Amino acid sequence: MGEKDSETAPIWGKTRQRESSNNNNIHPMDLESSSLSGQQRSLNRSRSSYEERGRGVKEFRSWFPWLIPCFVVANVVVFVITMYVNNCPKKSGDCFADFLGRFSFQNTRENPLLGPSSLTLQTMGGLEVKKVVKGDEGWRLLSCNWLHGGVVHLLVNMLTLLFIGIRMEREFGFIRIGLLYLISGFGGSILSALFLRSNISVGASGAVFGLLGGMLSEIFINWTIYSNKVVTIITLVIIVAVNLGLGVLPGVDNFAHIGGFATGFLLGFVLLIRPHYGWINQRNAPGAKPHRFKMYQGILWTISLLLLVAGFIVGLISLFNNVDGNEHCSWCHYLSCIPTSKWSCNREPASCTRSQSGNQLSMTCLRNGKSASYILANPSDSRINSLCVQLCR
Repeated sequence: MGEKDSETAPIWGKTRQRESSNNNNIHPMDLESSSLSGQQRSLNRSRSSYEERGRGVKEFRSWFPWLIPCFVVANVVVFVITMYVNNCPKKSGDCFADFLGRFSFQNTRENPLLGPSSLTLQTMGGLEVKKVVKGDEGWRLLSCNWLHGGVVHLLVNMLTLLFIGIRMEREFGFIRIGLLYLISGFGGSILSALFLRSNISVGASGAVFGLLGGMLSEIFINWTIYSNKVVTIITLVIIVAVNLGLGVLPGVDNFAHIGGFATGFLLGFVLLIRPHYGWINQRNAPGAKPHRFKMYQGILWTISLLLLVAGFIVGLISLFNNVDGNEHCSWCHYLSCIPTSKWSCNREPASCTRSQSGNQLSMTCLRNGKSASYILANPSDSRINSLCVQLCR
């Protein structure tokens, strides 16, 4: 399903054949035509391109990308449903973009990303450690990857997913890229739950970072088929470093990014392995043929699989035994937020004391000590929570 007959080039960099496309030579050395002996010229003429040699090999098929667009549609649909459930005009009253009616956003003081309330995200399946560990709601480790904090959050993740995911699915097929995306998101959720103990976490960022990690490890595991490896690796490392660097800003779950990237990086060695250059070049030649995969590919595949399985086992056991990662790594919280004079990294959820006297609601934020009074008769829990979040900012 989704397979096409045409061949495709690797996502990043050039294959060796492209270095010498003028004479259809796939030999790794770039020799001047004037210095080639008659035997070498004959050999070069008899060789086909790398992609042509790869025809009929399942690892080199070109696929029609349909799964990644479906993931994007699913994320958008879930966001629309979340906004429908949020129903800001009825539950909060203080909304942004009121003309959207039931789908209007929470006040930007509460949610600057143009989205629902934290209470709605919690209801819809956001990652909350207490509910996962003590409420036996482990499904939140998966459901949180399909929720987004707002329109801005959704757009950034979906545009990145389309740009990266479609190219990868076209190259490796929907099964491998689908598994890479889903498992990476799960890995990001586990690391996030181990270190961000009090906040609700949502978003597909961990899964998207997993695709970036898979792209990087794919270059290493398929080292022999690329010509400009160093430039490609440097480019990818810079992209990842910049995005992880932005993750130290407050309000961003960088642990999900790191966990997703690490999971995708290891999983890329397992799922995206391809036959090496020599086997492709000689598989139809008479006589003894080289092994399909080089020894270093087998070693990387084995080590990565073992590390991946061990990581998930240790992570899940630690999580469901209510282990707080910050107690075992005193500096790790700086990976997700670095405090400065311009912002605080306090991630404690908003908590307020309240008292109702007639139509007057008095509230005090326990985090910063601010107090305020509101004229409200019988306010809903959602409205009270919204006011508390604004008061504690």
